[in-house]
Amino acid sequence: MSKHRELGLTDDEYELILEKHGREPNDVELAMFSLLWSEHCAYKHSKKLLGKLPTEGPRVVMGPGENAGAVDIGNGWSIAFKVESHNHPSAVEPFQGAATGVGGILRDVIALGARPIAILDSLRFGELDSERTRYLVDGVVRGIGHYGNSMGIPTVGGEIYFEPPYELNCLVNAMCVGIARTDEMVRAAAQGTGNMVVLFGSKTGRDGIGGASVLASAEFGEDDEGKRPTVQIGDPFEESKVLECCQELLAAELLVSLQDLGAAGLTSSAGEMASAGDTGIDIDVASVPLREADMEPFEIMVSESQERMLAVVEPGKVEGVLALCTKWQTDSAVIGEVTDTGAFRILKDGEVVGDIKVHDLVDGCPLYDLEPGEPAEWIYPNQVTLREGADASEITLSLLGSPSIASKRWAYDQYDSVVGSRTVHRAGAADAAVLNIPESNRAIAIAIDGNGRRVACSPRLGTIEAALECAANLACVGAEPLGVTNCLNFGNPEKPTVAWQLSQSIDGLGEVCRALDLPVVGGNVSLYNETPTGPIYPTPVIGMVGELPNPETCAGEPWRDGDWIALAGPFNPSLAGSELEKARGQLGKGLPDAEIEPARAAIELVRDGVRDGTIRTVTDVSDGGIATVLSELALTAGIGCDVTLDPVIVQSECSEEDALFGEGSGGFILAGTAASIEMLGGKGVQIEMLGRAEGNEIKVQAGESSVDILVAEAKASFESLAHRIDVDQPGITQ
Repeated sequence: MSKHRELGLTDDEYELILEKHGREPNDVELAMFSLLWSEHCAYKHSKKLLGKLPTEGPRVVMGPGENAGAVDIGNGWSIAFKVESHNHPSAVEPFQGAATGVGGILRDVIALGARPIAILDSLRFGELDSERTRYLVDGVVRGIGHYGNSMGIPTVGGEIYFEPPYELNCLVNAMCVGIARTDEMVRAAAQGTGNMVVLFGSKTGRDGIGGASVLASAEFGEDDEGKRPTVQIGDPFEESKVLECCQELLAAELLVSLQDLGAAGLTSSAGEMASAGDTGIDIDVASVPLREADMEPFEIMVSESQERMLAVVEPGKVEGVLALCTKWQTDSAVIGEVTDTGAFRILKDGEVVGDIKVHDLVDGCPLYDLEPGEPAEWIYPNQVTLREGADASEITLSLLGSPSIASKRWAYDQYDSVVGSRTVHRAGAADAAVLNIPESNRAIAIAIDGNGRRVACSPRLGTIEAALECAANLACVGAEPLGVTNCLNFGNPEKPTVAWQLSQSIDGLGEVCRALDLPVVGGNVSLYNETPTGPIYPTPVIGMVGELPNPETCAGEPWRDGDWIALAGPFNPSLAGSELEKARGQLGKGLPDAEIEPARAAIELVRDGVRDGTIRTVTDVSDGGIATVLSELALTAGIGCDVTLDPVIVQSECSEEDALFGEGSGGFILAGTAASIEMLGGKGVQIEMLGRAEGNEIKVQAGESSVDILVAEAKASFESLAHRIDVDQPGITQ
């Protein structure tokens, strides 16, 4: 095979490189082209589609194109946030793949000048009867906890789903949220001819060569265990020093611009800085601090060693920058210079070993038009996990114990979710995490959501549901969403079905964000999540940051004995794409239409009710339907309920089973005094009284069907997952 094919370039792309470059590239140049023209770096199959998303808003401080997005939260402060994937590295080496995924997203926020204050994660694995799944879960959860805990940054929320299509290709999406003075934030653009380029942080080694940028740009094959050496190695203690060094460098106004080193290493960071600043840049690899002395120039340029940052510095301030790096005991060196040539030159001891036009390298990759084709049949495997003939009570207990719904305490108890003293609602305590931001005299709420199975049933509608779910979770703690980040996880976009899924999903995301007046301020696209057994579920993961004026009134309380229970919102339940259908092995194409405007009205009603103290117990109806949600509320409070869903059947004209276990957007379960619920009426949102919180049994009637289980039974089923995941048995092997 020719060298360019080995590096992932097509013949047509190589011909284009020859045309632009004017000659055959040498080894250094070809390696650089192969990485920056990879899917992971160039977004060549998604960039045109991403242009459909709304990106502007009155609170946007930084949008797409920067290391992370940022929104204004008042009093001169901004919140920076972003979500990214580390899927393929985590499938090859779960502990380091997940750990360095967290480290990478932290540096994206650090590069804006922000201090990270929270981490969230969105994870997908295969079913738990697989030894490989248990191996991956064990490594990924430990890796996330290791990096965040070691740096003293709380992991405050997330989600974990278990579905067959993720068996060989798990998803590890990490979101970071940081805080910064708005006027002290810094961009990544290299500016000022003659300014110096300083590399600081860890030494550069061979770990990660051809790592994320290559692993994330092709399908997984059966021999991918051999790629284990390409996964990066993380050192959170080094990153802690880098963080503090960056904060002090920026406070002292010593930097012109700042960029982290992630996928494609120096090639990506230096090239993108030059492109953003419309400049040229020279890098001398002989000046790069190395862990291994015999590294070749191309290895230095593509190494993905972690915990490194690149800065542009005025010549007169270089001495101060190096002195601060020494203070924080982190390696540093002047390795290059900003030029006005428009070229990216690689030198070794002053001799040019690579010379590429910045535009050709960073922006010259061809962007492809997809050729979508809707599949004629359902393309994903199903398996039956529910006994045929099970009654409503048995179904409820089964759903409560199903891996995607059951308690994830076994995972988030491994994370420190309160370090930093900002956490008001920690992981698992509410629909969204709440962090106190005294600097701006308010609080923020953050959530991350997605459901690949429902998106597979209908890519457009499933994506709309995911965004509405995220906004609903913020509403449950009284927060108004300010901005969106997303991680779009899909299979091979060169295949018609995946191209259709991706196109439809982005259309849905744009539609719902425009309807909710929400800007998309950044994100990540992860494609080629596919193995010889087929693609993953199309999995857009939505992260949102919202604002609330008072963290003291952010709801999240359990219901009390005697509380009235009500359903609010335009909830039209359906078994299509539901957890119950999945358990019966009956999943197929199609979801009920999502009503965005009525759902928005319900979201605003709940948000306002939480803010003024009218609502103290609320959650949205999601996985498993109303019967499952009521059971979760009951086991949390230790108090049962006696309700009827007949009003739901009448309102929605649905079946009894739909009312009990159907899913969809727009519904909220409220609990409180009759007077408090009545206060919410008359605002154009349907509210139906369902019953009372009482006793030690969960009784849910829907026509002739009924759920009748003990709270203790529900709790035992809900908490059973820890025993199946073997969390107390370290050393699970593949």
